[in-house]
Amino acid sequence: MSKNEYCFLKTQSVLGVLVFVFFLLSLSLGPSNLTILDFWFLGETEKNNTSWLIFFEIRLPRAILGLAVGLSLGLAGAALQGYLRNPLAEPGIIGVSTSASLFTVIVFYSGLSAGFALLMPLAGILGATSAVLVLQSLAGRNASALTVVLAGVAISSFSGALISLALNFSSNPFATYEIVFWLLGSVADRGHDQVAIALPFMAVGWALLLCLGNPLDALTLGEEEATSLGYKLSRVRTQLIFGTALAVGSATSIAGTIGFVGLVVPHLLRPLVGNRPKLLLSTSALGGGALVLAADIAVRLLPFKQEIKLGVLTALIGAPFFLLLIIKQRRNVS
Repeated sequence: MSKNEYCFLKTQSVLGVLVFVFFLLSLSLGPSNLTILDFWFLGETEKNNTSWLIFFEIRLPRAILGLAVGLSLGLAGAALQGYLRNPLAEPGIIGVSTSASLFTVIVFYSGLSAGFALLMPLAGILGATSAVLVLQSLAGRNASALTVVLAGVAISSFSGALISLALNFSSNPFATYEIVFWLLGSVADRGHDQVAIALPFMAVGWALLLCLGNPLDALTLGEEEATSLGYKLSRVRTQLIFGTALAVGSATSIAGTIGFVGLVVPHLLRPLVGNRPKLLLSTSALGGGALVLAADIAVRLLPFKQEIKLGVLTALIGAPFFLLLIIKQRRNVS
């Protein structure tokens, strides 16, 4: 076993334990003092009443979505960075999450989602696909870090402007209020129906992205070398686009905009797997799940009267990290 493989297995084990612990903690925290241990030792009669409602109807969907959203964002961030060979690529920064939010807001704003629940994740997937296609067209294949970021800013700004336009013309203040709070990003107050709708799309996206390990490893040698090894870059690109769209689009349609997870997690974990994109994919997925679960636990523990939205907390953590990463990139170039 090589040193990289040993570090990979060790990192995976640690992250797996963290995910398990944070998942149990997520099930044990809330306005009620009930913990997972309390539920385990409750009698059957009590389990069928309030405690069952708290754990299985309120806390369990929140924990599952927190894990699933984190997996999607961490995995998509690692895949995008590997394909673009750019450590600044991330679903939120390059406009994928904002575009997914835009299409979801359109469906919600028009009232179509009330008649057909599947339209929400489908709209998010379509928005994410559009963003990746536009980014690829604007930036090109051999784009620099600055070009990718600028193209992503343009996509994100335009999508954000259209969201603001929809809110500006909204005649229902209650709908506007609901959209704004949804855009802040959260996995609270979601039910099993939303989990059942979004999770299959996410799972297909995970499968498509995890299968990109070998092509992304080959791309570290350059496009010509990857082609000579038998990988069709057009197929890799298509698989990346649809995988990212399915994972991030469906996650955003349910949880709103949760940024910087796909940037922070791959960057922190990359040195632990020897900078190999193939090993980084599954590692970033677990890291993303652990980070979002931990952040969702933190918003419940912070001493504020009103719970901070998950997307607000990840932005407060991720934005300074992004600035530090840009400074580091500038120093490397100079």
